[in-house]
Amino acid sequence: MKYLGVGAFNDEADAALRVWLTNEALPQAPNASNLADQITDWLLLNRIDRPNSYQLDRIVASACSEHEEQLFTAINNRLNTAACARLDALLVEQDGSTVFTRLRSDTGAAGLQGVLREIAKLSDLRDLEMPKDILTGLNTELIAHFRQRAARESVWELKRHPERIRYPLLAFYCLPREADVIDGLVDLLIQVVHQIGARAERNVVKELINDFVKVNGKAEILFRIAEAVHDDPDGTVRDVVFPAAGEDTIADLVKEFRSNGPWYKVRVHMKMRASYSTHYRRMLPRILDALEFRSNNMAHRPMLDAINVIKEHHGSRRQYFTVDQVPIEGVVRNKWRDVVIESAPDGTERINRINYEICALQALRERVRCKEIWAIGAGRYRNPDDDLPGDFECRRNDYYDQLNLPTDAADFVSTLKERMTDALVSLDTSLPRNPKVRIKQRGGKHHISITPHDALPDPPNLDKLKAELGRRWPATSLLDILKEADLRIGFTQAFSTSATREVTDAAEIQRRLLLALYGIGTNAGLKRIASGRHGVSYKQLLHIRRRYVDKAAMRDAIRRVVNAIMEARAPDVWGEGTTACASDSTKFGAWDQNLMTEWHARYGGRGVMIYWHVDKQSTCIYSQLKRCSSSEVAAMIEGVLHHCTDMYVERQYVDSHG
Repeated sequence: MKYLGVGAFNDEADAALRVWLTNEALPQAPNASNLADQITDWLLLNRIDRPNSYQLDRIVASACSEHEEQLFTAINNRLNTAACARLDALLVEQDGSTVFTRLRSDTGAAGLQGVLREIAKLSDLRDLEMPKDILTGLNTELIAHFRQRAARESVWELKRHPERIRYPLLAFYCLPREADVIDGLVDLLIQVVHQIGARAERNVVKELINDFVKVNGKAEILFRIAEAVHDDPDGTVRDVVFPAAGEDTIADLVKEFRSNGPWYKVRVHMKMRASYSTHYRRMLPRILDALEFRSNNMAHRPMLDAINVIKEHHGSRRQYFTVDQVPIEGVVRNKWRDVVIESAPDGTERINRINYEICALQALRERVRCKEIWAIGAGRYRNPDDDLPGDFECRRNDYYDQLNLPTDAADFVSTLKERMTDALVSLDTSLPRNPKVRIKQRGGKHHISITPHDALPDPPNLDKLKAELGRRWPATSLLDILKEADLRIGFTQAFSTSATREVTDAAEIQRRLLLALYGIGTNAGLKRIASGRHGVSYKQLLHIRRRYVDKAAMRDAIRRVVNAIMEARAPDVWGEGTTACASDSTKFGAWDQNLMTEWHARYGGRGVMIYWHVDKQSTCIYSQLKRCSSSEVAAMIEGVLHHCTDMYVERQYVDSHG
């Protein structure tokens, strides 16, 4: 060690490591594997011998405790006596429940009661009047860790904490929770506005189907009517027209025209107006009163003015607006102007208030979904400028260079057009000469039909490999495979407790983690797993689920398993490492109580979608939960960017939807 220039791990090195952990490493909220790698890099950089595992674990635990103490002390110093009293009031039981319990409830269904509950939660959070910048500068993962810790503790456990711990934990939970509640209200706004139009169209279509009778031979009917009118121009309709075409036939013609012409639009709007004025109007203006919208584009200023007008007149009985009182351009579509702008008895124009509110809410829904308009204090619907790095304006050129993109929008568009033109020209020139591609006409549209490739023969050693695997492991359970993978990889080390300390032995925690993960992953459930002969109760498994298993830890565990699979692949058997990945979604049935559950328009039935990213050698590198109606484009891009494995995705294959 003396010749290598490596010093022993003495008291001085111990103190330096503790200071580095407390001030630099832990504020970045590293997970277990990243922290171990960072400690190794620090020891190599400072040329210090690595201490034994027991000593290193004690140092890390002590540094974590010191860092938490410093963080909680800093937050406590920012809270005054009144703020602390309001936080304590969250834990006071009233009518069999506490405000904190209500704050932890999920967003309800898109109905009046669900909207009122969310507005009440937002009001409770705003009444805390806590400093908004109390968590500014802290790592987002660190905030998520302490917030999760507070969310998993019961009210009784939070009350047992001393004030120096209780107040910071509540602050870590309540401040980010306000953004979640605002996001929930915006989601409810989007869903309710969509329901107004969707239900109106369904009801009108149902009525039209019952009334619809298609009339054939319209040209002949028109000729008979014209001939009868020509022969007797002074006769009445009942004496001339009805005998020529038939009274029932003319009634069917009127119904057919109304089902396809402008009458359809009018009937849909009448249904929307009726449902909005009698039901939805009780909730949507309340959502607008609870939220505050902004935009970074002056082109959407009329939309914001329209929202302010709706807020100002909430509760009034006024039926009409004057034309100069509300904005029309950018708020009301051209096809709805006839029903929004009416003629007053004195001949002037006036704005129908209910019809205007419906059009304004529909326009707001479209702009909020694409963040042209954003909500103050929201998380997902926040200011889009906040999604950029803090130094984006100063280092704009550097970021564009890293993305290999031009700073001029015209250059970007021209380059993109050129690439698309080249691709279309290549398709146009190669398509007629490709024997496996045909153009079929189906339903008045042209479809590209591709002949499937002939299946390759099985490799000669594949059958032998299958037979040998069956001989060695004829009846191996999935739980044994899970345990063996953990013994080789140690993926359970990615799961750490959200509590302040661990009392249970590490080996027992590992055993319970495997049982809990097996029950969750196979959908057998913790109660079914607890009925086995392993001596672990349901409460113990539930404790592991609440304290150890979270999304970030699960992602880390999957990353370790995937990386181990890629590292263990023998190139002479599996081939060289791939850079290609394919992705697609699969529908899973789910209960209606699940807030992600939707009716699938193509496959039918209620459920959710799981979107998979699978590499060429059939290893899933990323999976995510999505709604049935959401676009697969965003899910595909997220998997490519956030899979966090050692695989470099150079090519991504998707279906027509992706």
